[in-house]
Amino acid sequence: MYPLDYPEPPTEAAIAHARAQLASYDHDARSLERHIQHARDALARIVEERQCAIREMERELAALEDKVAHTKAYVSPFKRLPHELLRHIFLNVFEDSATSAWTLSSVCMLWRRLALSMPKLWSKIRLITSHASSAETIRLWLERSGRTVPLDIEIILRSHPTADGLSRRRYLSLPPPHAAGDPWVAGGGWTTPPPVLHNPPAPAAGGTAVHLQIGGAHQSVHMVPVQAVVPADTVGPAPSSPPPHPSEWDMPPLLANPERTIPSQQRLRKNMHWGHIAFYYLVEQMHRWERFVFRFEKQFLSIAALKAIEGDAPLLREFEVSCNDHAFYGDWKWLPSAPVNAHFDLSSLKTLTLQHVPFKWSSPMLRNLRNLQLRSLPTVHIALDRILHIVAANPQLESLSLNFASPNPPVLPLTPCTLPELKTLNLGGHYLLSSLVDSLMLPSLDALILDIEARDPIEDTVSSLLTRSGNPPLTRLSLSYGSNTGPHAGFYWGSGAGVASWHFLAELDHLAALQVGSAPLEPLISALSTPDDDNGQDRWMCPNLTTLLMRGCHAHGDGVAKLVQMVEARNPDTATAGGAGGGGAVINGVAPVRLRHLELYDCTALGPDVTKWLKTRIDEVVCTEPTFEGRYCIAEVNHW
Repeated sequence: MYPLDYPEPPTEAAIAHARAQLASYDHDARSLERHIQHARDALARIVEERQCAIREMERELAALEDKVAHTKAYVSPFKRLPHELLRHIFLNVFEDSATSAWTLSSVCMLWRRLALSMPKLWSKIRLITSHASSAETIRLWLERSGRTVPLDIEIILRSHPTADGLSRRRYLSLPPPHAAGDPWVAGGGWTTPPPVLHNPPAPAAGGTAVHLQIGGAHQSVHMVPVQAVVPADTVGPAPSSPPPHPSEWDMPPLLANPERTIPSQQRLRKNMHWGHIAFYYLVEQMHRWERFVFRFEKQFLSIAALKAIEGDAPLLREFEVSCNDHAFYGDWKWLPSAPVNAHFDLSSLKTLTLQHVPFKWSSPMLRNLRNLQLRSLPTVHIALDRILHIVAANPQLESLSLNFASPNPPVLPLTPCTLPELKTLNLGGHYLLSSLVDSLMLPSLDALILDIEARDPIEDTVSSLLTRSGNPPLTRLSLSYGSNTGPHAGFYWGSGAGVASWHFLAELDHLAALQVGSAPLEPLISALSTPDDDNGQDRWMCPNLTTLLMRGCHAHGDGVAKLVQMVEARNPDTATAGGAGGGGAVINGVAPVRLRHLELYDCTALGPDVTKWLKTRIDEVVCTEPTFEGRYCIAEVNHW
């Protein structure tokens, strides 16, 4: 603060002089403000000029970086590869990943042109979709596959897709953890293809990193992204990097369906046509089908489109239409329901799977097969002799799986049927199917799965089949393991293995895996224990047994103690036994091999101490302790 050099108190002259100086101060302040504003304006002009210069240099830098990226891509070793060799690499990648064409065609315009010029890359259709998605994805895939290349088609239709791509259940279901597609586990549902492992690292900025594995060696290629320009010789929309899809396959990008923005009622009417559109495109290429698999969870609005599957398919080797849930259908006119005098070219068909869909026992499609799997609808009542006719019409069968919930008694007498090449037999459903087993002779049988309703002891059926077939070396046996064998099984008629005595196991010296459901635990465990006077045995039963699975086999009294004794006898402590890692004691010249795998589902409460001890003797132990709270069983899994 500057002091004022004025007298106190102010005089008239001092006041007049102060007023004159105040006017001068105001003039000087306004002058300074104008100079400051001029300086600020000049600074703003300089900043704007420099910013414009910086932006111009940034544009030039981006253009140079783009040229650098294109030049690097041009001088890349992969660019110098002959197109024939690049096509060969594409085919190698295609063998590992059926949907790799979508990725390869999204790298650069050269790769896109090559991928679109190779119909073989588009010949395997792997699609998990729903009727809310556009069916144009199928059309685009078929167009890119050309006109002559055989087609391998797998389509899974979800009814109600959620964020994870799976439909929700209203109750808890806890199936045993088996490998997907285990062919001898009955009731295991669909055979899911193995996942495609395609998790490349994140690409560098300004390009796409593509990682290929050829002959065990990894190659990494940096390619510039494709602009939104489609060459004239390409088909379909401009390529883009597909988003990750957490599904069974490395899924291609589904075409966006604009109908999702419309009201639900109108969208429902639109979705009624998904099946008709999809199967119009598919059936149009039926002459190229080499493998056709269509699975759906339950009946959908346009399911009548399946009736269009009719005509010649000279290349078709495998055909499957499966529904996960049974429904009620009328009589369809399609290939599996074709009349007996129909003439369709299905000369290459060897594998047929029909689950919960209509078919006729006399259809020409059910002839001369090597692998047959049929699961009938609850409303289908086929006479037992006609079921046997289906079997006899395929004398070269190697795998047979039949599940009939309500067959009729035979009209004509059942005649013996020999299947010399059959290795796997899977029968489930009504108890009348046991009469079907009594008519079969299977000299090459390796795996036997029986989930037939229990009315008579099943061991007589098994023993008679093996004796009649010349005692083939059976290695796998499953009895009522895939049927209703939960914690409430056994309280109602029709559930359970129906085994009165386990002495027939003495005939199965080659048996390596045994599955049993809803049978008393103690008799089975006693039969597999050390031979003695108590169990009436003089030799080991199933000496080559390495896998034992039981579900719903309730224990009474000393069941847990007998289980421990059986494991102790077959898997003695290696330190006590000399560390050789062998099995039990030699009795009558036979010593059993060690158990390698033990599973107990809803059988008995073992306790953590017994489970821990089992872990020390057996390589793999899985057990669930049954609970009876609520209607559905919720089990706590101890998976070692």
